Amino acid sequence: MNGERKHIPVGEDGEMLVHEDDISGGNSAGLLDLAALDAHHDMAETMEDVRRAKEAVDSLGQKISSRQVALAGIVLLMFIGVLLSGWYWVLPRDSVDVETQYMQRGGHLLMSEIHNTGSREITNVVVQVHFQSVNGSEIYQTMRIEVDSIDAHSSIAGDDLEMIVVGYTVWDQYLITVELEWTDYNNVEQRQTWDHEVGYWATEFFMDKADRTIWPAK
Repeated sequence: MNGERKHIPVGEDGEMLVHEDDISGGNSAGLLDLAALDAHHDMAETMEDVRRAKEAVDSLGQKISSRQVALAGIVLLMFIGVLLSGWYWVLPRDSVDVETQYMQRGGHLLMSEIHNTGSREITNVVVQVHFQSVNGSEIYQTMRIEVDSIDAHSSIAGDDLEMIVVGYTVWDQYLITVELEWTDYNNVEQRQTWDHEVGYWATEFFMDKADRTIWPAK
């Protein structure tokens, strides 16, 4: 090699200009130099694109702060809450439960509570709780309550839904029968009955749920 440095002209758009004399005559070294410079030029452009992309990502990360992300999450939760409250409070829905607690306290103590968890008033409500023999052949004592109406999302309890049964050993098993009657939102009379065997435990809880009904809004 003669150590002579070869200058390669470059056009206005950055492309290298090659004379036909450089292509002919076996000037392979010149062509290799051209290829190397062209590859170097492409690599420089690629690195510049990568740098610009990184700057764009960094800028986007600075604009979206953790506070904004938290605020978006709160808004989403509020939206879900509005949807659920619409179902719970607005949509016509019939939902009645009777909760009964049995305890052995100097006899057999029973306490019940009526829950109207629906979104509409119910009327003509009657609840009876029978304490009877385990096979249901003999009723020992009954408590009964009649209520004209129970508002939506409200409950009824009191002395009429409490009774103490004495004179029967706590070592035997017994049957508690809960009977519920009411008139629903569509003015249809409903009735349901549940049986619970007690005596195995000193304290027991029962939550009897009537069939749920949902109607189109009137």
